[in-house]
Amino acid sequence: MSATPTTPAAPAPKTNHIGLPKAHYEGGKSTLCLGCGHDVITKQIINAFYKMGIEPHKVAKFSGIGCSSKTPAYFLNRAWGFNGVHGRMPSAATGALVADPTLHGIGISGDGDTASIGIGQFVHLVRRNLPLVYIIEDNGVYGLTKGQFSATADLGAKQKGGAVNEFIPIDCCSLAIELGGTFVARSFSGDMKQLQTILEAAIAHKGTSVIDVISPCVTFNDHEGSTKSYKYSKEHETPVHEIGFVPFFEETLAEIPAGDTKDVAFPDGSVLRFRGVGRDYDPTDRDKALKTIHESHGKQEILTGILYVDPSRPSLSETLGATAESLTTLPPEKLRPGREALDEIMESLR
Repeated sequence: MSATPTTPAAPAPKTNHIGLPKAHYEGGKSTLCLGCGHDVITKQIINAFYKMGIEPHKVAKFSGIGCSSKTPAYFLNRAWGFNGVHGRMPSAATGALVADPTLHGIGISGDGDTASIGIGQFVHLVRRNLPLVYIIEDNGVYGLTKGQFSATADLGAKQKGGAVNEFIPIDCCSLAIELGGTFVARSFSGDMKQLQTILEAAIAHKGTSVIDVISPCVTFNDHEGSTKSYKYSKEHETPVHEIGFVPFFEETLAEIPAGDTKDVAFPDGSVLRFRGVGRDYDPTDRDKALKTIHESHGKQEILTGILYVDPSRPSLSETLGATAESLTTLPPEKLRPGREALDEIMESLR
């Protein structure tokens, strides 16, 4: 009699350096329009957290209101999440991450949620240097309310119905650098390799990482005359450098060879390497970064890459002298000061 054939065992799923499969980093099925740039960003967020080996349950996701603010449901479904009111996501993130600095924070916002109703909260988040990856999914329109111009819409850009924008746009990257931002980048959802590298470096950075991602709205802002369409963005994207990133748990930076390069070391041992692409650009020179960004507007360039980085500045928790432990793990005697401590505080205020 012939032997009964056996079904070969399915191969074990590929895992990252902490032994987790990518499925642990995924989320629900997207309900956004087919082809939305936001879904590409979601995919790269999944890839970046998987590559960096961050345990999903040690991540806190924050968002406000808008198409962009729906996207945390589509990645890291094992992470914590908080969907705040319109423009107020930074407040929720600040409270949570100061109370538990062991969490890795990621905030997803949009050009309306950040540059319009949330501009005041964005300003103070950046100047305080809260450890948070802050992604602006920037399509230049209000996608949930039928495509009106947002505050990042370019002067002279055309709506789908033919109306022309007459107002100067807010550049969230130059604003963040002016405010003392310590990691400021711009990318394009169509440039997936660059975006993933930026995200990996942003996760390693111990401060606010502002990433403005041009993310075309296929329903309301992907037409001729739009300056945030796929076609326009591809034609006008101007990388300021090639970027290589080596996290602390790896040893080599093979993608970007040495030569005309600049290395920036992070406190944890991770290294960013920048290689010039025919432009004299130093991502550690704040004044030059601002000057180059300002000049790019007149040239109709969409500068992409890590526009400015300074890993040396202390984070909010370090500035406050706050504990590195989660407040939920501290005993009551550390959370409630005694009478002597209160008397000392009161006396210092006389």
